[in-house]
Amino acid sequence: MKCIVAGHQAVTEAEFAELALGTPVELWLGVEGESDEERAARLDAARDILADPDYCNLPDDLVRLAARVVEEHPDLFNVVPLARPARRRAGRKGAAA
Repeated sequence: MKCIVAGHQAVTEAEFAELALGTPVELWLGVEGESDEERAARLDAARDILADPDYCNLPDDLVRLAARVVEEHPDLFNVVPLARPARRRAGRKGAAA
């Protein structure tokens, strides 16, 4: 099945999100290994976009997109708590009293 947004075909999930939001996902999430200067420039660009009247609904769009992901892929959120190691009790040999 083809995913077409605004006349463009999205092949990957990242491309779909970029086309749906109108901005690259990396702008909001950053990229691994970015420098402090790159991060500052990215955040500055993000602030400019959020100030643009054409993007005034972007936060709401992001919430709707996140809700859709949760609804369509609940398996992504099947979190299993890890077993905690047993705590040592005070009063055992070698323990400070």
